Amino acid sequence: MRLRSGKASPAAPAIAELIAVNLRHGGFDPVVAEDSVSAQRELDAVLPDAILLDWMLPGQSGIALARHWRKQARTKSIPILMLTARGDEPDKVAGLDAGADDYITKPFSTQELLARIRAVLRRRAPESVNDSVTVGGLVLDAATHRISY
Repeated sequence: MRLRSGKASPAAPAIAELIAVNLRHGGFDPVVAEDSVSAQRELDAVLPDAILLDWMLPGQSGIALARHWRKQARTKSIPILMLTARGDEPDKVAGLDAGADDYITKPFSTQELLARIRAVLRRRAPESVNDSVTVGGLVLDAATHRISY
């Protein structure tokens, strides 16, 4: 399971690595982006299952990235979790209104972070796939549990 995350401050490399280690132990395959440009580049290369996003990324803010990604057809359904030191109510509201599916403030519990990631992944809308199988003239639609001939 791929998870994209971003980091910002001088202390962020150590924090980002700690988060990445915990995500790996939780069964995820995190990709860390240093700034908004590399975050966009990583997202253009491979779509993750979820995005863990810091508000205060170098370059564009996490808020601006969340708004941008929500407007793009390719990225609008990817769950975004804001993980940030900005914990005032107006900041939380701004993050959620910008498109974040969840908002987690630092300091945070690693177990809670993993649980919140699992929760947004459970709520993620299923990808549209062709769930019907045709054998001869018989058609089984797995989505509706109907058989037609």
